Formats: sequence, C-alpha cells, structure tokens
Amino acid sequence: MPFLPPGFVPPARVETARFRMRSITIHDAFKDYDAVMSSREHLWRRFGEVWGWPAPDLTLEQNIVDLGWHQKEFQLRSSFDYAVMSLDESRLLGCVYVDPPHLDGTGADVWYWARASELSSGLDEELGAFLRRWLATAWPFAAVAINGERVTLAGDPGEGRR
Repeated sequence: MPFLPPGFVPPARVETARFRMRSITIHDAFKDYDAVMSSREHLWRRFGEVWGWPAPDLTLEQNIVDLGWHQKEFQLRSSFDYAVMSLDESRLLGCVYVDPPHLDGTGADVWYWARASELSSGLDEELGAFLRRWLATAWPFAAVAINGERVTLAGDPGEGRR
C-alpha cells in the first residue's frame, strides 16, 4: 500500500548553502561505500540494532546491489533514499531515508546519518534541523518518526511542534 497521496511528486533534489541532497543511484556506490565504511562504528551505533547495518564485511559489490535497490524503490515510489553530497559532488556526506511508517500516528519513518568525519563540524545536527523544515514544507506529513523518535511537523493540529 502506498504511503503517499497519488498525485504527490517526491522531491528529487534540494540544495542548501552546505550540501546537496538528491536521489541516490548506483553511480554513487564508490563514494557511498567510502562514507559508510569510514563511519561504520558510528553507523552501527545508530542503525545496528534496528537494521543490522553496516556489517563489518560489507563489500563494494553488496553496496552496489543495495544502492540499485534504493534507486528502484525511488522509481516505484515505495521508499526514498537521498545522498547528502558536498556541493561539488566530490564527497558523499551522509544519507536520508524516507520510508513507509511503522510508528502509529506518523506518515513516514525518516532515518538519516552524516559521515563520522563530519560530526565535529555539526553536520549531523544541521541535517536533522534541515529535515524537520523540509519534511514540514515539501512532504505531505503531519508527523514522522525521525531516527525512531516521533516528531510533529507544522500543520499537525495535535501536539505542538517539536
């Protein structure tokens, strides 16, 4: 069952002064693999219990398969994986996933991460704040779960905005 209204067109790309966020494709495999494996311990703390990812023996080949799957999901409108890229596209800085909801009362599960080398620059917090604004204005959700926590977005007549 689709989790988006039939006429809704998911944003394919958005840009801030610091990063570009766009649909991930198999062409991002090398940059993604570098970001994932150089951030593996950080990512395991965030996603390991939930997803069992990233495995210590993740291969580039498996990463290509995963990205191909994410690319197809975007085309099918069943799930949306975004690469968070440096503005010059030279580095993958993280990823954002917009998935069907699992938490009651939310429109989507949104997961995100920034690569470990960007944590000290505040990118993780900046990306989280950006996502709250973007999800409230560019998506049809009143509430979402962001990294497992329910977040009320603008327009939800229920609880106040977080």
